[in-house]
Amino acid sequence: MKPKKLLASIVVGLIAALAAPAALAQAGAEYQKPKTSWGVPDLQGFWTNTSLTTMQRPAGAQKLVMTEDEARALARRNVYSAAQREEAGASKVDEKSSAELLSDKNSSRAYNRCWMDPGQSYAQVRGEYRSSWITSPADGRIPYTEAGIRANTRTSSFDDFEIRPLPERCIMSFTGGAGPVLGNGMYNNTYQIVQTPTSVMMLTEMIHDVRVIPIGGKHGPNNIPKWGGDSVGWYEGDTLVVETVNSHPKQRSYISMAGKVTERYTRWSNDEIIYEFKVEDPTLYTQPWSGEMSLRMSNEPLYEYACHEGNYALPGILAGARQLEREGRPHPTEKPIFAGVDVSDGE
Repeated sequence: MKPKKLLASIVVGLIAALAAPAALAQAGAEYQKPKTSWGVPDLQGFWTNTSLTTMQRPAGAQKLVMTEDEARALARRNVYSAAQREEAGASKVDEKSSAELLSDKNSSRAYNRCWMDPGQSYAQVRGEYRSSWITSPADGRIPYTEAGIRANTRTSSFDDFEIRPLPERCIMSFTGGAGPVLGNGMYNNTYQIVQTPTSVMMLTEMIHDVRVIPIGGKHGPNNIPKWGGDSVGWYEGDTLVVETVNSHPKQRSYISMAGKVTERYTRWSNDEIIYEFKVEDPTLYTQPWSGEMSLRMSNEPLYEYACHEGNYALPGILAGARQLEREGRPHPTEKPIFAGVDVSDGE
């Protein structure tokens, strides 16, 4: 090798060696977190929690942290992955099989895969594959009290369209919207965060929920519940902390008016926010429970969620209830839904 080439190779090698630690330091505690022009952690932008990971740990997952192979195996058993495989072969089967695929045997599937965007893998949080967002209790399940189970297992009223569930009427999100707690579902899992010196705004793609969090404010009167709860925020070092109480009982959120949710948002890298949460409500749960998720920077903006009430199906929903009454049959009991996620959580 000629001296000039040898020297160039040595220089390149030294640069790479010096750059490697810097690259490794671009995430975690060593990451130099960006600041706004007024000196607080900059969390602004478009973020997504699209993932097969959901709030509770599904059957078949025995632990919180999984290896890559375990995460892939669990993903293959996920209900969304199964739907994708099922529909991928639908065009290749005969007419009889296709008719069966679209029959009442699949009546619980309101959409086909074309409309779904839940992600294709389980999420990584702090570089680890996670089977659930919940980290405590250790089993990854929500520790309901009997009252908590009753509060989320109920027969909906079919007497009037104004008392149908809020997501069905496109008033609040299926996935819990901008919180508390942030959720994810089969589609529209993108958020936009905008900060000012006096507030933080979170806009959710799902049913375009907006949550405005005053910085340094005080909670309002205890007897005035709000959609999305009554939130106040403050900064602790590099972290935005948000405390929420007085969630509206009709929202079916994670807390009653006796509960409290504490959230923490911390930049982990250029393209990741670590979102931590703790839920406390002795009315609904036997103990406080908590978890964390990654919000990944999205390469796409939010798109308009053109929702219309009940997808024009409300007359059919109410007419079906009248028919059941004429036949002397009870109204259906809806599955327990918490922030839009079926209790099976994709099992």
